[in-house]
Parts: sequence; structure tokens; C-alpha cells
Amino acid sequence: MSQVTITLPDGSQQAVASGIAVSAVAATISPRLADAALAAVVNDRLVDLSHPLTADARVRIVTEKSPEALHLYRHSTAHLMAAAVTALFPGTQCGIGPATEEGFFYDFIVSRPFVPEDLDAIENKMRELATANLPYERQMWPRNEARAFFAERGEPLKVQLIDEKTEGQTHVSCYTIKDKDTFIDFCVGPHVPSSGKLKGFKLLTTSNAYWKGDAKNAPMQRVYGTAFFSEKELKAHLTQIEEAKKRDHRKVGRETGLFMFHPWAPGAAFWLRKGTLLYNTLANYMREVLFPAGYDEVKTPLIYNKALWETSGHWQHYRQNMFLVESENEAMAVKAMNCPGHMLVFGSEVRSYRDLPIRYHEQTPLHRNEASGVLSGLTRVRQFSQDDAHCFVTEDQIALEVESLLKLVQRVYSDFGLAYTAKLSTRPEKEFLGEIASWDRAEASLKQALENAGQAYTINEGDGAFYGPKIDFDVTDALGRKWQCATIQLDYQMPERFDLKYIGADNAEHRPVVIHRAIYGSFERFIALLIEHFGGAFPMWLAPLQVRLLPIADRHLDYARATLKRLDEAGLRAEVDDRQEKIGYKIREAQLQKIPYMLVIGDREAAEGTVAVRTRAGGDQGAQSVEAFVSAALAEVRDRK
Repeated sequence: MSQVTITLPDGSQQAVASGIAVSAVAATISPRLADAALAAVVNDRLVDLSHPLTADARVRIVTEKSPEALHLYRHSTAHLMAAAVTALFPGTQCGIGPATEEGFFYDFIVSRPFVPEDLDAIENKMRELATANLPYERQMWPRNEARAFFAERGEPLKVQLIDEKTEGQTHVSCYTIKDKDTFIDFCVGPHVPSSGKLKGFKLLTTSNAYWKGDAKNAPMQRVYGTAFFSEKELKAHLTQIEEAKKRDHRKVGRETGLFMFHPWAPGAAFWLRKGTLLYNTLANYMREVLFPAGYDEVKTPLIYNKALWETSGHWQHYRQNMFLVESENEAMAVKAMNCPGHMLVFGSEVRSYRDLPIRYHEQTPLHRNEASGVLSGLTRVRQFSQDDAHCFVTEDQIALEVESLLKLVQRVYSDFGLAYTAKLSTRPEKEFLGEIASWDRAEASLKQALENAGQAYTINEGDGAFYGPKIDFDVTDALGRKWQCATIQLDYQMPERFDLKYIGADNAEHRPVVIHRAIYGSFERFIALLIEHFGGAFPMWLAPLQVRLLPIADRHLDYARATLKRLDEAGLRAEVDDRQEKIGYKIREAQLQKIPYMLVIGDREAAEGTVAVRTRAGGDQGAQSVEAFVSAALAEVRDRK
């Protein structure tokens, strides 16, 4: 019998029979390891425990403690859910069921929408299947046989997936739970060895969806769930979900009067008085940061002839996401991004190498034609603005400019008290502009800048923009959730397409490089993040309304208004609650509105020239002179506490 050599993570080697399953290798190492094993990594590829070893290989057994384990566990739980759904609802068509960062989901075509009672029944069935400890088995089917099988079962979506994903293959991978009559899915896997490994799961909600996210395709029901290795972890996550519901920016924004939506303007927020104050505070803060760093603020048109978008490449690559406009038989589009307009500004006059870097910043509205089914509060909209900028540099300025941008990101997120991580996204596999050599050069420049700045990062293979690689930043909020916000994108392609030039020191023409960058990302999404991070209780410098004066009786109104004038003169955002309500009611309402400071004014305060200070969290802080309060409040704003 022939043998192969396996190398374990500690460097030790073993000779085993060729064709032996990975599960048997785990058993030779330790019975405890064999019992804990979920899958294995063979030569950097995640595989089932049933995977045969037919050549020398590096082998690592995957357990709950392995970095790959949770994704694998959740993917297998999605299959378990699909098995339960198809058992309870005969005739269901299965779509896709991936694991996600928060859990998993599966899309189904069913005869009616799911209701909460259905989720309870599905979850109970999942527990029944898990208790039965049914095996997950990978089966390699002849491609034509698999197509015919799923077609005969009335699952055309699976046939479509096989056609799209396995062209040229003779066999395709399918997974059963117990057997094909209990559950079978077209899937490359891998999966846990049996359903008994799946214990800590919970179904959360349902939503409407479309096949492949396209509203022109079949409507589907998406069921969301989550899964963890222990009930303790699951309980902690469910507690976090409840806290997230309390902090939901749609709920908090409505309750605190920041913004509203209307069905006649889907995907576009109406910013109310306090929301507009918050929006403008963020806009002006960004200007304060950027102007000393050498940025020029510009405003470019909202609608362009399609010739601009053809030149930029967006007409070919992005047109389906743009709002198109017909004007006197002229095809035009509402701008979805600022960069092409900034190319025209740069190209409007002769530039010298002495002028570079040139940095354009813009905050005008953008529009993207998102499908109605994916619109969600401020996080997925059709109209938004970005703290957008484009830096035109020489090639030898790239590393230094990106380093300065990394420091800018650090400063801004530090002012907001936000932790973040960075990831470098590289060239897409298929849809990209330009030569591979220029992509390699661009990626090397970004890596150099990250390393020079001492910025830790991970590689996100193939997720670059179609015109260049990028650095993306994920911000972690108070609940530990990640939000993708800032981005720094290197672009050799657009200057080429717009034939941009500058005159170098050698008096010859050269091509600039463009760095696309945003720190908030979009104002709308960033505000949603801030609302949920702070639970609507913004720090003093960000709070739309910083102070509310609460006169106890009408006779205190004159003093309250005189005090308001002093606060206004100092630059504090304040108002007087002059309603004829009891003071306890006024205090409670100000707390619900999450206003940082309440200044109560009665007979004593009016006579002594003071205010009784209350905070939204700490309650009564005692009496202070107006000047003392103003001085302390301004210091809090200045220090961005």
C-alpha cells in the first residue's frame, strides 16, 4: 500500500496510507482532537473531514478555536435551516445560503411570506434535525445528472447556479444531510461532519429579497439567523442585538427629530432642523481639518453629458447604478461620484510639477440608483454626499501623500473616539481597467505607504475598484460592529482616460496619478454610525442642540432669553423651552431628546444671575454663574470630549 507524508502545524511529519480520510489523521493525533474536529486545512485549502489525502500535504485540523471555524459552522447551520424549511414547506425552492459576519441567511421562493410563527416552527425542526446527529456528506455528481435531478425536483434556481458556476466541469459538488430525500444542495462546501455539531443557533427575522438582488427577478423570502459554538456566546449576541434595536438610527433619528423619509422621495432623507445642524457640524469640522492641509473646496455640476461618463469608464461599468436623463435628445446622467468632474477641473489649465499635489474637496449631493428593496434608513440611500477629495500627485509623491492621508484618517477617527482597522484591496480578477503592470505598481505604492506609516492592515484579494487598488477602513462601534467608512484609492486609469498632464522639471509632459479618498465615506452612513455608536447621546461638540434652558414659570422667561443670547454669542447651540409645562416634564423630555445640558431657571437663579445645571446622564450638578457654565461648555466643545 502506497503512503503519503503529512506535515502537521508543529512541523512534525507522519507517513499515512494514501487515500486516508483527514478524520483518521485527527484520530491518530488524539481522540480528543478527533472528537472536536470540524474540518481541516490541507495545503491552505479548507476541506471536509472526509477529504482523502492522496499526496504529500500540510494538514491542520480545524476545531472551534480555529479562525475558519465560525464561518464553516454558520454555513452548515444555513443548510440545516434549509433542510428544516423544505421539510415544513413542501415545494419550496432554495436559492443561496451563505454565512455572514453576523450569522447566516438563506433565500427561498415560497407560496406565501413567512410569519413569526413560521420561524418558531423552523427553529424547532432545526433542533430536531440537530439532535438526530445526521451526517453531512459531499457527493460528486455528473454535471448533467445533477442538472436533471434539480430540474425534475422543480428547483430551476439550482440548475441556473450549476450552469453559471460549473461550466466546463464534468462533475459538481452536492451536499446531503442524511440523504438526498432529507436534504440536498448544490454547494462546494465544506461543512461540519454532522448536524449534532450545531447547537447554539437562533433565527432572527425575515425580509423580502430578489433572486441575485435584482428586482426584475423572482421575489424571495430571506430568513436571517445566527449561530455560535455555545449558548453563552449566543445569548451575549442576542443581548447585543436588543441593544442595537434600541440604538437603531432610524428609531433614534425619528425620536430626536433629526430626519424623516417620505415615499415620494425613496432613498433620500429630509434633514430636519437638528439633523441639518448635525450635518453642517460634520461638514464644517471636515473643512477645518482639510483647509490647513492644503485642500481646495470646489463645486461641480450635478448632471453631465454621457460623453463624460464614457470617458471615465462609468458608462460601461456603472451605468445601471446611475439615474439617466434625456434632454433635447441628449443622453445625460446625474452624477454618482465627483471624480470625473474633478478631472475636468484639473485639465482646465496647464499644470506644473511645482503645483502638485493639487487636492480638490467637494461635498455636493450624489445620486445612485439603488434597488428599492435594498434601501435602508441612512445606510443605503439614493441621495447622499461624501467628504470627497481627489489628490493629483506625481508618481514619486504617492507614498508621502498616502502617509499623510493615513495620519488624517487617524486624526479624524480619534476626534470621534472611533477604533478602526485597515485592509488593502487588490486588483479584481476580471473587471478592471488598465495594464496589470500599473496595478502591481499601484499596489506596491500603497503597501509601502502603509508600512512607512506603521499602519497594520490585512489583504482583501480582488476587491479593488475597477480603476485601481484601495485601502478601506472598518470602524468598530460601541457594540463591536464594523462599518466600512474611509477609503483611499489609487488610480492610474482615470488620468489616462482624461489625458491629464503636467509639465515636469524636464519641461516634458507627464501623467499625474489620482488618489481618491473619503474619510466619513458618505455623510448619511457616517451619521447613522454615529447615532448608533453614541445611542443618539452625542458628545457636546457634535450634539445638534447642546443646551436647553428650562424656565420654571413665565416670570423667568426674560432672564432665560437673556441667558440664551449670551450662549448664542459664545457659539453654543441652545434654545429656550418656553412651554407652559411643569419643570419635571420639561426635564424628562430634554433627557429623551438626549440634550447634553439643561439649565433650570427659577426665582433664585434669576435673582443671583446663575443657572441650575443638569446633565442628561448625571442629573443635578448644582448652580453656576452663566459665565462659568459658558467657559466650561466651550472647553468641552474645544477638547471634543
